Amino acid sequence: MIDYSPFWETMDKSNENWYTLTNKHHLSHSTLHRLKHNKDVSTKTLNDLCRILDCDIKDIVRYIPSEKDQIL
Repeated sequence: MIDYSPFWETMDKSNENWYTLTNKHHLSHSTLHRLKHNKDVSTKTLNDLCRILDCDIKDIVRYIPSEKDQIL
């Protein structure tokens, strides 16, 4: 399972917030909603967030093995 809780922790440490991400950096509300609920987002979005927050991908996302993952 992909977990975006590191993103929210990184946000807490930054000068950015929901308002600046949507209004200054033009991320959509739906994208932030998807992050909040651990839904799929594009690698472009992840790239943009790393650039905006000046952080590494591990500061945005982590993988947690789960029984709910699809069968390969």
